[in-house]
Amino acid sequence: MKAFLKFDFNILTKKILEQKLSELGLKPMILSFGEIEFSENISAEKLQEMTIMLNEYGIEVIENQKSILVQKIKDTITEMVNSEEPLSVKSSVYLTEKLNHSYGYLSNLFSEVTYTSIENFIIIQKIELAKSLIINNQLTLTEIAFKLNYSSVAHLSTQFKNITGITPSAFQRIIAKRRLKSFN
Repeated sequence: MKAFLKFDFNILTKKILEQKLSELGLKPMILSFGEIEFSENISAEKLQEMTIMLNEYGIEVIENQKSILVQKIKDTITEMVNSEEPLSVKSSVYLTEKLNHSYGYLSNLFSEVTYTSIENFIIIQKIELAKSLIINNQLTLTEIAFKLNYSSVAHLSTQFKNITGITPSAFQRIIAKRRLKSFN
């Protein structure tokens, strides 16, 4: 038997952090996605234990300042793309306001560390969300395009095909066939 699951990465990550850090006797305050603060200083030994424990879940403790800012950029983009409300400003303005750095600085740093552009990362995040929405079968392609701030379904389709190699419609057909097979 096959089951399809829908889950929220933010809630899942928060629960894992709360559970695992409490096992170590740590009580963090979760500030935002990817950022926690401890009310007391933690020893190097506890930090090492925490790092090892969280690595098992694909959660990495970042210490390099450039890497921290790049992770904040990624987290802000993920938050922006997954927001229930469509953005009323350009993504460059959103990032500048959220992170208190000029977009030029953020863009250059992101490219230097990741070897890709912020724009490309945003497109990849949007396409990942589009795939998830198609799999969950809740919205039409027109609704997905609107939700992801695309000017048209054609624009979404072009970017979807550039990233995945297939159109959203072809992706829908593949998912439908897999569902049909799993029920037979």
